[in-house]
Amino acid sequence: MNLELRLKNGIVKALFGIYGQIIEPKNIALQPTKKEFEGTFTFVTFGLSKDLRIPPALIAEQLGKYLLENEPAVEKYNVVQGFLNICFANTIWVDYFNEMSITTNFGFWPSKNQKVMVEYSSPNTNKPLHLGHLRNNFLGYSIAEILKANGYEVKKTNIVNNRGIHICKSMLAYQLFGNGATPESLQLKGDHLVGKFYVAFDKAYKAEILELMQDGLSEDEAKKNAPLIKAAQEMLLKWEQGDPETIALWQQMNEWVYAGFNETYQKMGVDFDTTYYESDTYLLGKKTVEEGLQTGVFFRKDDSSVWIDLESEGLDQKLVLRKDGTSVYITQDLGLADKKNEDFPMDKSVYVVGNEQDYHFDVLFKIMKKLGRSYSKGLYHLSYGMVDLPEGKMKSREGTVVDADDLIQEMIDTAETTTTELGKIEGFSKDEAILLFKTLGLGALKYFLLKVDPKKRMTFNPKESIEFHGNTGPFIQYTFARISAILRKAVQLEIDLNAKANPAELMQIEQELIFLVSQFPDKINEAALGYSPATIANYVYDLAKTYNQFYNEISIFNEPSAQNQYFRLKLSGLVGQTIELSMGLLGINVPARM
Repeated sequence: MNLELRLKNGIVKALFGIYGQIIEPKNIALQPTKKEFEGTFTFVTFGLSKDLRIPPALIAEQLGKYLLENEPAVEKYNVVQGFLNICFANTIWVDYFNEMSITTNFGFWPSKNQKVMVEYSSPNTNKPLHLGHLRNNFLGYSIAEILKANGYEVKKTNIVNNRGIHICKSMLAYQLFGNGATPESLQLKGDHLVGKFYVAFDKAYKAEILELMQDGLSEDEAKKNAPLIKAAQEMLLKWEQGDPETIALWQQMNEWVYAGFNETYQKMGVDFDTTYYESDTYLLGKKTVEEGLQTGVFFRKDDSSVWIDLESEGLDQKLVLRKDGTSVYITQDLGLADKKNEDFPMDKSVYVVGNEQDYHFDVLFKIMKKLGRSYSKGLYHLSYGMVDLPEGKMKSREGTVVDADDLIQEMIDTAETTTTELGKIEGFSKDEAILLFKTLGLGALKYFLLKVDPKKRMTFNPKESIEFHGNTGPFIQYTFARISAILRKAVQLEIDLNAKANPAELMQIEQELIFLVSQFPDKINEAALGYSPATIANYVYDLAKTYNQFYNEISIFNEPSAQNQYFRLKLSGLVGQTIELSMGLLGINVPARM
């Protein structure tokens, strides 16, 4: 049953029956009725007034009267100027509710028989994951789950940037200052250890630059001629030539980082179906470049470098291969795109990467289209804004980033303090309390980062995110715990919740809850089309907020009517189920007790 479609069809019949107007249901626009008016859907008649030469309010009145007489689902209506507000009959709401409550996998769409790859995380192995990576990983994981719920077959992919000058900087600093340290000897996670030497390199490098500038070199000359940067470049050349000692150090330090990353991913609650390493893929694009040269997509300049002319596409000329035959970043992505499609022939490929790479992906997608790749039409860059703290921007090289592990632990500690102060862990064992703190802390962090439209730059406020009131993860989690407690009490009272409900009359707030739950499948579809977990986050907040209004306005266990009590318990269960599923799409667990 789809109440919106049913009403649209009714309006189509009314327009034809009254005015002889033929309009398709898809062209009928309905909107939710504003809170201050009675009704579920509102049809706006101002657009019809010009064509029919009838006042909008009169059109609304005539349509309302027709629907009341000819559409059994409509119980009453009211008109506010040119706005027709429609109220549905009690029996319609009850039937609608009973249908939803027995639907298997309610909200989730059937298979579309289409494949999507979602690429996210993409860390560099010279530093630990930080706050920006948290937004990336949470977005990628959530989008993958939303696309699954929308009927796609999804493969989650991580591209690890494990080679290049950045890792050589950490390796060189380790050689110079490490004294054989290991994660075990320093009691550090491996990624933290390697990141420490990346910061050490930058500090020593800046000191060399300053010294050379004092000797009379310009800043640019000093940066190019500093002994440390030259040594790092020499190390990169040795790596490319397969020098055994350099490769051994590279492998050791990367293994430390991988172990650290995996520990952090586990804390985050994200995972991947497949992982690609840049060290295995950075040469792949050269074959693609040769193909493009043969087909005329690329051209070679006099110095032997290879380019593509995208001026007709509103861009510029772009280098795809250096004059010495070495790859640039775009070369690697050309080859990797083909490799990914070869491994997992896909209809869509979603790249979750920050908006500082907008130009890069614009170029990449245009090149793949010119190369005639069948999958190019499904390429999508989920471009997201950076995350700041109230204190300002973060800088990796200067060691001023907010470490992901530290922030997660800070959120768990804050959750412990807040829940303990509010007395929400009474009767919990130590292990149960620890699990609750983790669930609330991580839920607060994820929800805060996901409730904002991905395209917007945002400021993360840890204190605000952990509040138990307002648009926060803990508020929604607490609502689920409240519903769980109500259902446990129903079980204790031996109330069977498996039969159909048949209440005599529904309150307005009960109708609003049924309507909100019914929107869940549409919200999944909307979130998938827009690649926006914020759609789900703000939907589940509205649902939790409305349920709490219902809880405060209407009695459940003191309700004298057994049928009304039974219905409210079942409605609570359906709302709780929808909250749990919605939060699951965001990668957030909900506690049954608080």
